[in-house]
Amino acid sequence: MDLRIDTPLVLLLLLPLFLYFGWTYFRERQRLKKSHIVVLAIRIVAICCLVLALAGPYLLLPIKEEQIVYLLDRSASMNGTEDEMAQFIQESLQSKKEPQLAGIYSFSSTLQTEAILSKELKDVPKLTEIKATDQTNIEQSLQLATGIVDPKKATRLVLLTDGNETKGDALEFVSRLKGANISVDVVPFSLPVVHDVSLKSFVSPQVAYVGEQQQLVTEIHATAAGQGELLLYENDELIHREAVELTEGTNVFTYKHAATAEGLVKYEAVIQVGQDAIFENNKLTSVTMVQSEPHLLIVNGYETASPIAAALGSQSIAYDVVDPKSLPNELSSYLQYNAIIFDNVPGHLVGEAKMSVIEQAVKNFGVGFTMVGGENSFGLGGYFKTPIETLLPVEMEIKGKEQLPSLGLVIVLDRSGSMHGSKLELAKEAAARSVEMLRDEDTLGFIAFDDRPWEIIETAPLKSKEEAVDTILSVTPGGGTEIYSSLAKSYENLADLKLQRKHIILLTDGQSQSGNYEDLIAEGKENGITLSTVAIGQDADANLLEALSDMGSGRFYDVIDEQTIPSILSRETAMISRTYIEDNPFYPAIYNAAGWNSLFANGVPQMNAYIGTTAKQGTTVIAESEKEDPVLAQWQYGLGKTFAFTSDSTGKWTGDWARWQDWGTFWQTLISQMLPSYNDVAYDVRLEADGSFMITDPTNEAAFLDIVAVNEAGEELETQLETISASQVRAVVQAEPGLIFFRIADEQQAIYQAGLSVPYSAEYELLPVNEKLIEELTNQTGGAVLKEPQDVFRDFTTKGADRQNIATWLLLASMLLFFMDITIRRFGWSFLTKTNKKEQPIEEKPVQAEDTNVAQLLKGMKKRS
Repeated sequence: MDLRIDTPLVLLLLLPLFLYFGWTYFRERQRLKKSHIVVLAIRIVAICCLVLALAGPYLLLPIKEEQIVYLLDRSASMNGTEDEMAQFIQESLQSKKEPQLAGIYSFSSTLQTEAILSKELKDVPKLTEIKATDQTNIEQSLQLATGIVDPKKATRLVLLTDGNETKGDALEFVSRLKGANISVDVVPFSLPVVHDVSLKSFVSPQVAYVGEQQQLVTEIHATAAGQGELLLYENDELIHREAVELTEGTNVFTYKHAATAEGLVKYEAVIQVGQDAIFENNKLTSVTMVQSEPHLLIVNGYETASPIAAALGSQSIAYDVVDPKSLPNELSSYLQYNAIIFDNVPGHLVGEAKMSVIEQAVKNFGVGFTMVGGENSFGLGGYFKTPIETLLPVEMEIKGKEQLPSLGLVIVLDRSGSMHGSKLELAKEAAARSVEMLRDEDTLGFIAFDDRPWEIIETAPLKSKEEAVDTILSVTPGGGTEIYSSLAKSYENLADLKLQRKHIILLTDGQSQSGNYEDLIAEGKENGITLSTVAIGQDADANLLEALSDMGSGRFYDVIDEQTIPSILSRETAMISRTYIEDNPFYPAIYNAAGWNSLFANGVPQMNAYIGTTAKQGTTVIAESEKEDPVLAQWQYGLGKTFAFTSDSTGKWTGDWARWQDWGTFWQTLISQMLPSYNDVAYDVRLEADGSFMITDPTNEAAFLDIVAVNEAGEELETQLETISASQVRAVVQAEPGLIFFRIADEQQAIYQAGLSVPYSAEYELLPVNEKLIEELTNQTGGAVLKEPQDVFRDFTTKGADRQNIATWLLLASMLLFFMDITIRRFGWSFLTKTNKKEQPIEEKPVQAEDTNVAQLLKGMKKRS
């Protein structure tokens, strides 16, 4: 047991107190009686207790239990050492003593439990799979381990690692462990010597021009001499293949290439060898801005040749034409273009993942975008509440229009076990969007089925959209799949309703027992009920579902990409709930808009039809129908300019516009209006050694730059900016290895694009054991570098202790002594002997009362008189 004090300086208060009491004693010692000395002593002890309590005293009571926590580094650099580490721990556990607790935890980028801290641990359990192995975060593992242990007990953290941390700062953390009764032991482990070839760097010019010879420089490191094959790609197309001789150490290869692609062009280098220890370090990417004339991407939704391409001709802007299914997933593929046109493209052929990437290209990189009407576009294309609707100047919903047909909609959703996960979640989200498209007076029913139908929302007029959406989103997966009874229930619910349009949407990913579908659907058609079906995945009975939709006079959708489900249901709901196509010929009204007035100086051609939409607030409407619906509208979305042309491009809807002599000029004007304004200033963007990016502005206005970083998937990345000087800004970006794109805009919103490669983690480099870090960790915490397993449970140099605060007890003692002091001074000592006075009466003697001050004063006055 040990007595300690938190703030010993408080004890200095005792010095003046002792001096005062000492002075009082020597001054009054002749007149002090024994009882007075006792009272003074009580008062001194009470004050001492009070001062001691203020000093924060406590007792340290020894704790016999000790804690040993194993921390296994299972990052990629330690791959293949698990068995060796487990054997080391197993052997060390044989030396474990009775009062000692042990626990086992694995770590890479985070910590996970293998065996909880306990006295019962005797054997190493089977190690669980660790997911992310691309980082080694020793700091976090130590921090989390200190949170697991009891801080009162002596603790030893045993690190089994190579010491090569790629994230965090372990030394900074252990510097805060001083006095925490925690030591860190390290058992060094490393991979055996293996043959590995890795790409150390791959550099392409930051800026080049079409046709310019540019150098692609590759640096390859080999642990031993050998042969390999170097492959170079431009936008995922192979441009160079070369057999290379590798010497031990560094090898540099240079290849000259004349760029043919335009915009932000991705280059990729891959080294292939027969025997290689780590494959993750065999590939690197680089990005070059290849400048040229503007380049347009036309996404053609027609099965025939693109009408827009035909109208533009061969002497206009350079363009590529693709079908919707060929759209890429990567942001870099869209940044090759200055503008994108969707011509009658149905949303379910695009998918929301690609829509999100396009939205990033428009918002943050200034790529222009136009949607052109048609039977598969706008609301009829299923774009309600999608990223594409977000960037367009119009909404898919028609507001404040003429009377719409009364509608009854029943959604029949498969909730069987096979729909578990993203399929069910996306299907529920799709159903919720369909509900939001309905009017309050529309009729809605929702049936979820597994091996039986569950009527989640009874078929009735819609009372609360919010409540219906919440109910749909709460559906959970169930058992088997039985379609017929659920379909029969939905037909039964709609049969007797007096509505102008009655429709059923069936979504399933499975197969079902046969039923009398022909009679069921035929009877439904007599009652005005139509049926559309959605087959989700390859296991769905596509033949049956397509036959059902044919019999039900609806549409069939064969879904491979689950992301397209919301667009499908939005399209279905739009087609049956609205009359979107306005097909009465009219002359559009043209409003004053920069760049368009001269085009219509000789009049406006007649137009046959368009798709109804609603202009968003802030939209510039260039052309409008006689019903005041937008025909041509534009607005600014982020840094991109977007347009909506609600008629078509074929001439079927545009009528005389397609035969107009300025039809080609119209499209060229539209495209030129979409093009972004690029900055001629070449900002220098470089990756620093610490993983941050340094952006240099030659105009010395770095503090005023607007900088956004986006990855290949179109996800905007968290970016922290720090102004270093007038010409430099440091950007710290939370990015995974791969391509990252920077959009840099000045105060005039002029755009500069740059792409850089975030290299693979240092985890995939063959490095020796970091002996310096290991030595520092053990020295700073009083630990040791272990070689023998039995040393893990060696005697602790310091023991654990339980801190018991005694300030409260001292305060109570001080209060009790003060109470005694007051009682004795008030009543004297007689209250202690009060019980004995009756047994031995004492004769009272007359006591001459002392003259008071008043009495003495009166006597003096009498003498003077």
